[in-house]
Amino acid sequence: MACARMCFTTRMGGVSRPPWDYLNLARSTADAPESVAENRRRVLESLGFVPDSLVTLGQVHGARVARAHQSGHHPECDGVVSRAPGLALAVAGADCLPILYEAGRAVGAAHAGWRGTEAGVAEAALQAVCELAGVGPGEVRVHLGPCIRSCCYQIGPEVAARFPAETLIHRHDSVHFDLPAAARLRLIAAGLRPEAIEDTGACTACEASRYYSHRRDRGLTGRQWGVIGIDPTPLDDTLTSRTRSGAAL
Repeated sequence: MACARMCFTTRMGGVSRPPWDYLNLARSTADAPESVAENRRRVLESLGFVPDSLVTLGQVHGARVARAHQSGHHPECDGVVSRAPGLALAVAGADCLPILYEAGRAVGAAHAGWRGTEAGVAEAALQAVCELAGVGPGEVRVHLGPCIRSCCYQIGPEVAARFPAETLIHRHDSVHFDLPAAARLRLIAAGLRPEAIEDTGACTACEASRYYSHRRDRGLTGRQWGVIGIDPTPLDDTLTSRTRSGAAL
């Protein structure tokens, strides 16, 4: 596989002031732009990427996947794949599930809320990274990041009706949704090996000191990243990939 560098950030280690404290990475918030820029620089440099290597997405809760050959913004996409060393592919979230992919000499990232999951973004990104790497889904590794989990994700009957029973947890008079389980089911159905899926298990809504949560904070919150890229100075192919999955930046 390509020598990938990756991480899922927390809210710690940045310069943003409340309510964005501290490592808010989203320009879409009302946070000071200079604070967001500094936070982004810190994350990228900690992974060995330069600030102008960044690839971001519009994240419109769909299933469109872009191919990135250079840094920049893809406004209508929720997934991105690349083979270019030195590019940092980032997806932002504050409850939605960030998914990172490693395959051959390609990497990918996807942003999956319930709408994007239903639309098929997880498997669309899997197919795109397979095509780019020239491998089958059985040769891909996937990392599921922090997101709102079933402990906190209560949904209505109109959303519950869209997903398999095994992703739903019934508690008294409420229904809770297991978003990572829904993504996992779709990825496995698309050919990914179950043992090739790694999950942080972190719930953004539960852990207020570590993660932003749109639902918990009623929209007044920052965003964390799932970010992945191919090492700009690749190691010898005989060496293992260097990753920082789950890093608390």
